[in-house]
Amino acid sequence: MTVRVKICGVNSPAAFDAAAEAGATWIGFVFYPGSPRHVTPGLAARLSARLIGGPSRVGLFVDPTDAEVADVLDTLKLNVLQLYASAERIAAIRARFDVPVWRSIGVRVREDLPEDSGVAAALVIEPKPPPGATRPGGLSVPLDWSLLFGWQPEMKWLLAGGLTPWNVARAIKLTDATAVDVSSGVESAPGVKDPDLIQAFVSAARG
Repeated sequence: MTVRVKICGVNSPAAFDAAAEAGATWIGFVFYPGSPRHVTPGLAARLSARLIGGPSRVGLFVDPTDAEVADVLDTLKLNVLQLYASAERIAAIRARFDVPVWRSIGVRVREDLPEDSGVAAALVIEPKPPPGATRPGGLSVPLDWSLLFGWQPEMKWLLAGGLTPWNVARAIKLTDATAVDVSSGVESAPGVKDPDLIQAFVSAARG
């Protein structure tokens, strides 16, 4: 089985081209202004237009309003919305826009692992941000993979948080993940994707 790979935080032509050429399953655009990987809808549309077809496009939002999501969807086609939001907001946005929604879930202890995905099409499992963090996500910190030993959910899910070309193969082996999500682990500086690291990550995940 081929492991599916999402390259998140794509914000430049070089990053977009590298992710597509490496065979990524998904390319992620971040529409959260607090992130160093933030893109405007216009920039995301121009990047997406570099290739007809190819990887599915994912838009990442943090507690968005309906208007913020609509503004993006009016500008470019997204195959998936990835949200940091409550279950109620996930359901509302899914009903309003009729686009598959992934829900990001922070995990610190075994009890944080969800029993089901609700209306979300998939879950992104990552570490809870440390105290004092100014934005959500793994923030380059690997998840304690032992928390997932024996966890066999029926829903689709992606493993995220602190993954790099050097640890992703081990993470997959220990967690039985069939899909992985990387952002800072393929960067040479915050928000700057490295094409060589993108290729190395995809190769390692599928090796």
